[in-house]
Amino acid sequence: MNYIYAMSDIHGCLDAFEYALSLVDFSGDSKLILLGDYVHGPDSYGVLKKIIQLQNKYGSDKVIALLGNHEEMACDGRWPIGGNGDADTYAHPEEDNRYLMWMQTLPRYYAEGNTIFVHAGIEEEAEDLWEWGTDDFTFTEKYPAQTGRFYGDRKIVAGHIGTAEISGNPRFHDIYFDGESHYYIDGTVLESGRIPVLKIDTENNRYYRVTETGARLILPYGEDLRRKERG
Repeated sequence: MNYIYAMSDIHGCLDAFEYALSLVDFSGDSKLILLGDYVHGPDSYGVLKKIIQLQNKYGSDKVIALLGNHEEMACDGRWPIGGNGDADTYAHPEEDNRYLMWMQTLPRYYAEGNTIFVHAGIEEEAEDLWEWGTDDFTFTEKYPAQTGRFYGDRKIVAGHIGTAEISGNPRFHDIYFDGESHYYIDGTVLESGRIPVLKIDTENNRYYRVTETGARLILPYGEDLRRKERG
């Protein structure tokens, strides 16, 4: 069986990214979708290099990288790639040019089956015309997080806003499912040290959280929290 894996908001945390990647099975036709915000953390260059290596190894149709608002800021010159306070922030001009050219090619969304993958969100009021009704800013900057029922049986997987903020629980850095149409997967890695890994069984329309102990079906936030408390 083939699956879609997704993760988001890596923010230069190469070690956490490497660990999350160890949970991904690239065999068969399985895919990995990265939802943006790869830069502006302790090792932005290392993360970018790793993503491009994965695309070279497996193909960009199997490792799909989307544009995040932090990549947009780097491309617009608002925030350099290494702009996390390091002394070498401006010390990689040739490297920066290469990565900026790559960032400029990144798509703003990806859809497969009934699932839409995007960094921040879409214009949900446009319903089945969301691809044409969503502007560039919404794809990468939509705020606050939208919850509730979307058009038909479609699901939206997004990052951008930490699940601690969405849930209202400062200790929650896992995948947030609203019980309707939205899965949010930004685990605020710079604070938590974790990058949640979502696994989707597209054939059976089931969504799982992957850990070192296996895959667990994701329940709506309140139900999922009660299950964890029961152990």
